[in-house]
This record gives sequence, C-alpha cells and structure tokens, in this order.
Amino acid sequence: MSVSVERVIKTLGDDFVVIDAENHVLGRLSSIIAKRLLNGEKIVVVNAEKAVVTGDKYMVFARYKEKYDRGSKEKGPYFPRHPEKIFKRTVRGMLPWKSRRGREAFRRLRVFVSVPKELEGKEFITVDDALLSKVSKTEKYVSLQEISRYLGYEVKA
Repeated sequence: MSVSVERVIKTLGDDFVVIDAENHVLGRLSSIIAKRLLNGEKIVVVNAEKAVVTGDKYMVFARYKEKYDRGSKEKGPYFPRHPEKIFKRTVRGMLPWKSRRGREAFRRLRVFVSVPKELEGKEFITVDDALLSKVSKTEKYVSLQEISRYLGYEVKA
C-alpha cells in the first residue's frame, strides 16, 4: 500500500513547518514537537528513520522489544515496527491523547521516512535543543531504523 504524499500534505494546507529529524534525539525532539502541536502549529517530519535513541544498543533493543511484545495479538496494546510510526507513537505519548485538544494536536502531525519528492524544495528546520551533537556526550546511541529492523520491519529499498 503506497501513500499519496501529495494528498497527505494537502490535508495540512500551506502553513506547515518541515523538521528534519536526522541526528536528533528522539525523546527531546518529540517533546518539542508535542509542545508546538499543542500551540496550534502544523508539523511535517522527514527522515524519521535517522532519529536516534541514546543508550546502550542492547538495552534500547530490549526496551523496545518489551513494548512490542506487550499484550496479545487479539486485544493489544499494539506497538508499531515502522520507524515513522514509532516516531508518531513517541509524540503521541507526550500529548494529552485522551482529550479532544490532544487528539486534534496529533492530527496536525505528519511523519515520513526519508524526504518525499514533494518536499525536496522546502527549507528544513533543525531543532538545536534536540541535536545529538549538542545535547549528548555519549557515544552510545541507536537509530530508529536499527530499532525497526530489530523489531522485524523490513526496509524496502
């Protein structure tokens, strides 16, 4: 199933911000995006698979595997394997999801793996407060793409 990027972006209108998630710490970037969504901004995130999670590789894998295995196949809760869906789920966890305000804020978010052709000419914003090189002193981190592969997502080239 392919997604019509043009149609998805058209639902946001013209006044949206494009954020490049490459080399950004997932949690920090998600909290900043959640705050901006609650303020009424419309946000498109590109390169979601290149966002990073800090920590020892095997501990991060174990934490995400535990989330993925939680629940049952019939009843859930369900945790995504796709990198863009993991990103959206992380932002959703930082929004007041059970209120109308939180759900409407979540609808203003679009996340893509890599950069769609329709957005190649746009100017991308980097969030300095979430850049890995500026906020983290550790050498230990894992990209969202590696986590997705570990959970069983097959990246289609």
